[in-house]
Amino acid sequence: MPKGLSRDDSAVVEIMDPQAEGPALFLCEHASNEIPAHYAGLGLDAQARQSHAAWDPGARAVALHLAQACHAPMVAARVSRLVYDCNRPPEAASATPDRTELIDVPGNRDLTEAQRAERVTRVYEPFCASVSQVIAARKAAHLNTALVTIHSFTPVWFGTHRECEIGILHDRDTRLADAILAEAHRLPHRTVRRNDPYGPDDGVTHSLRLHGLSHGLLNVMIEIRNDLLSDAQAQESMAQEVLTLLRPALAACHTAITGEAHA
Repeated sequence: MPKGLSRDDSAVVEIMDPQAEGPALFLCEHASNEIPAHYAGLGLDAQARQSHAAWDPGARAVALHLAQACHAPMVAARVSRLVYDCNRPPEAASATPDRTELIDVPGNRDLTEAQRAERVTRVYEPFCASVSQVIAARKAAHLNTALVTIHSFTPVWFGTHRECEIGILHDRDTRLADAILAEAHRLPHRTVRRNDPYGPDDGVTHSLRLHGLSHGLLNVMIEIRNDLLSDAQAQESMAQEVLTLLRPALAACHTAITGEAHA
């Protein structure tokens, strides 16, 4: 358990190999659909708790494969994003949504300020503290670090089929996204798109801004359509496909940065 985190914090945050020295730090903010008992399931039925509304199916497995392949650390949330979405700031209503697509979340309806603050303290702050500690340690060790957040998305949203299979999302720093998209020809069988199915205007780049841009780190968010992550074999296969794009992109970006530093 990293210094400064309590046992309660470790129950809501998973930290894998924080001392690993690979070129990236992988985040998975929607890794789990776990709802702590004292939230009484948020009033959801079993189907809703298993749905994409509660988490990003397959995302944690892909993030873990990528981290292990890159000999890099991973930080993941252990709590459903319906309790608190760690990719949203506390002031955002979508941090504790009372409805997502066609699913109502009764346990999030009419939350008081105190109830919202409790979730920020219990879930969001430990997650952010964990990410910050890993970044600080890597900076102290003079390690190159790219922030890579891993997500999955539903193939059908409000009845509309999504053609995108791998989304490469960025905020105002496009360096790593550009480098990844430049490698998309390596996956000719995949539909790889920029800022699809979401983009900065949808409020999905909070982690990139907070943990990436604020520290001057290369950063990117990778979204994978979840019908491509249906089982362990598919998850490992997609992780390998992502690595086909990510490895050369990371190498090119870090080489560019090193060259700029010595110019």
